[in-house]
Amino acid sequence: DLIKDKIEMHGTAGHSDGEYASLYAAGDLSFAEGLKLVSLRGEVMFSSGIKKPGTMYANIGLDDNIVEEICKQATAESNNEVIVPANYNCPSQLVVSGSKDLLHRTAPKFKDAGAKIVKELVVSGAFHSPLLQDAANKLSNEIHKIDFQNAKVPVYLNTTSFPEQNGQKIKEALIQQLTSPVLWSQILKNMNNDGFNSFYEVGAGNVLQGLVKRTLSDVKIYGLDKFENLSN
Repeated sequence: DLIKDKIEMHGTAGHSDGEYASLYAAGDLSFAEGLKLVSLRGEVMFSSGIKKPGTMYANIGLDDNIVEEICKQATAESNNEVIVPANYNCPSQLVVSGSKDLLHRTAPKFKDAGAKIVKELVVSGAFHSPLLQDAANKLSNEIHKIDFQNAKVPVYLNTTSFPEQNGQKIKEALIQQLTSPVLWSQILKNMNNDGFNSFYEVGAGNVLQGLVKRTLSDVKIYGLDKFENLSN
């Protein structure tokens, strides 16, 4: 609300739970609706992690197709365990998610394949993987109760990486989000191809600004995480 009269917004995107903020900014959800869903999302994700222990690993310096193949092979050779790509953050930075024991056994294979960094993340579960299906079902029940408005500007969706303004289609994508990968690098490329050359990260920190820098060239990047930033 503080920036809506200062920046002419032509499209939005949000990484994982940030997608809810992007939907609010685009007029698809009210603030109260978004806050309720984000709160429930956290609760059901945590509970799901207790029932089905999982974890996530960041892989840096390895091509996406190599990471994808290792995930596919490890899952095929396991006994009802799973590893999947979860966050396509930027070129050569892909986070994987899945069964805790299988990922612990598989992590050295990413390093052997040439990854510069393979690091386990501090998380309570296997986010954006099939292990969160129960959580997704519970969240879906609440999402279905909300009447999603058509977005005022295109929202580039986590699940498809493409722009959408139809409220019903956005709702369907949000339901799928918990068990689907975040296609962030693809989102940035699609936005840039569609003419976006100025990107504003709204909120604490500068992580997303870094991902834009490592994904796109010849674009302007701004951070709005302090009140004094508004005057600039």
